[in-house]
Amino acid sequence: MSLEEKKTDAGITIQPVYSAKDILPLKDKIVTEMPGKFPFTRGIQPDMYRGKLWTMRQYSGFSTAEESNKRYHYLLAQGVSGLSVAFDLPTQIGYDSDHPLAEGEVGKVGVAINSIEDMEQLFAGIALEKVSTSMTINATGFILLALYVALAKKQGADLTKISGTIQNDILKEYAARGTYIYPPKPSMRIITDIFEWCSKELPKWNTISISGYHIREAGSTAVQEIAFTLSNGKAYVQAALEKGLDINVFGKRLSFFFNAHNHLFEEVAKFRAARRMWAQIMQSLGATDEKAMMLRFHTQTGGSTLTAQQPVNNISRVTLQTVAAVLGGTQSLHTNGYDEALSLPTEEAARTALRTQQIVAFESGIADTVDPLAGSYFIESLTNEVEHKAWELIQQIDAMGGSVAAIEEGFIQNEIAKSAYHYQQQIESGEKVIVGVNQFTVADDTTIPGFKIDDSIRLVQIKKLEQLRAKRNAADVERCLNNIKTAAVQNTNIMPVVIEAVEHYCTLGEIADTLRAVFGEFK
Repeated sequence: MSLEEKKTDAGITIQPVYSAKDILPLKDKIVTEMPGKFPFTRGIQPDMYRGKLWTMRQYSGFSTAEESNKRYHYLLAQGVSGLSVAFDLPTQIGYDSDHPLAEGEVGKVGVAINSIEDMEQLFAGIALEKVSTSMTINATGFILLALYVALAKKQGADLTKISGTIQNDILKEYAARGTYIYPPKPSMRIITDIFEWCSKELPKWNTISISGYHIREAGSTAVQEIAFTLSNGKAYVQAALEKGLDINVFGKRLSFFFNAHNHLFEEVAKFRAARRMWAQIMQSLGATDEKAMMLRFHTQTGGSTLTAQQPVNNISRVTLQTVAAVLGGTQSLHTNGYDEALSLPTEEAARTALRTQQIVAFESGIADTVDPLAGSYFIESLTNEVEHKAWELIQQIDAMGGSVAAIEEGFIQNEIAKSAYHYQQQIESGEKVIVGVNQFTVADDTTIPGFKIDDSIRLVQIKKLEQLRAKRNAADVERCLNNIKTAAVQNTNIMPVVIEAVEHYCTLGEIADTLRAVFGEFK
C-alpha cells in the first residue's frame, strides 16, 4: 500500500502525518474536555486509574458448578478482582441438562446451571457480598439473576451491597449471536422488569451490559460496533421510559461491553468517541443527572483475532488489546487465554492472561495519568472521525424506526455480514497481514495442550436433576410456575415470582418453558 492508501479496518483514511491543522475544527472541544466532566470523552472519573485500577476479571465457567468453583478459587488466589461467569448453551437458551436438545452441549462452552443447588455449588466458599460478579447471560438472564439473589439471601447478604452485572442484552442476540428464546417485544418487557426491580431492591447491580463485543466478533468494524451498540442502548432506554421508569435512576445502572482489537489507535478512538456519543444520547432522552449520562464499560480482548496457528503469538495480540482498552479508559477487563482458538483456556493460559493485565497496570506507567493520548493530533482527529461515521449509521437506524425495526428488516445483520466478508477477503488476498496465518508461517508448529470437557458431565447433571425433583415439594413447584404464568399474562413484574420459584427448587428449564407457553418462541 502507498502512504495515501492506509486505512483503518473501519475504512477511515490515515494520513501520513498529522498536525495542528487536522484538529483546528476541534480545538475548542479538545481544550475544554476534561475527565469526569460531560461529555466524558476523556473518562468518567476525574482521576481514573490514579484513584482505582480497572477491575481485572477472567471469564470462566465450564463443566459442572463444582469444577468451575475450583477455577474461581484459583483465579481469586491469583489476584482477580472480579468474577465473570460463562454458561453453557443449554443454560443460555433455557434448557435443563436433561433436555434432548442439551445433548452434546452440557458444560462445553460454560458451566451448566439448572437450579439453586448448582448455584450454591458454583459459589461455594465465596461471599457474594464481597465479590463483584459478571454473568454473561441474556435470554435467561432474569432466571440467573433470581438464582444469584436467592443465593445471596441464603448467605445472609445485604442485597443493597450486592454488586455485579448481567449481560441481559437481547437485541444483539437477534443481530449477531443467536441465543434468544422469546420474540423481541416480550424480551424487552422482561428487561425493563429487571430494570424496575433492581432499581428498588438491588441498587448496586448493573442491570444490563449493552454489548458491542459480539457484534464485533460477528465481523463488524469498530464504527459499526459502537453505532449498533449505542442504538441498541437507546432502544432499551426508550422502552424503560415507556414503562414510566426514571432515566436518572435506571440510567446509572446501564453498562456496556466492548471488544478490543489490534488496531491500537482506532480502538482508543472508538472508546473515547463512544463515551462522548452516549452522553449526548442520554441528555437528548431527558437525563439531567450526569451520572446517568456516563458510559461505563467492560472490555474483553478480541476472541476472533486469536489464531490457532502459532498460538503463543496471541499473547502479543492480547497485550496490544489490553493497552488499547486501558488507554481507552475501560472500567473492567477480561484478557483472553492464548490457547482459546483451540480450546477452553488451561490454568496456565488463564494465569498468563491475568498477568498481562497486572504487568500493564503495575509496570507500564499507562495508569499513571488520565487519558494519556489526549491532545494527540492523530488520536483527536481519529476520535472525531469514528464519532462522525457512527452518527451517520445511527441516523440511518433512527430513520428505520430504531434498532428493533432495523433488526427485523435485517439491516444490522446485513451490514455486519458485508464487513465480515470484506475483512476475510483482505486476509485471503494477503492485503491484510495476519502473522503466522498468511505471512511468517512455519511448517511444523508446536502443539499446545488443550482443555477438554468430557461428555459424561451430562450424566452427572441428569443425576442431580433426578435427585432434586425427587426431594422437592411438587405442590410448591406447581404453584410457583403458575404464579410466573399469571405475572406474564397480567404484565406484572416477573422478578419477585421468579425468585420465589428458584427458592422452591424450580429449575431454569421449567421457568423458561412456562414463559415459552405464554410468549412463544422467536424463529
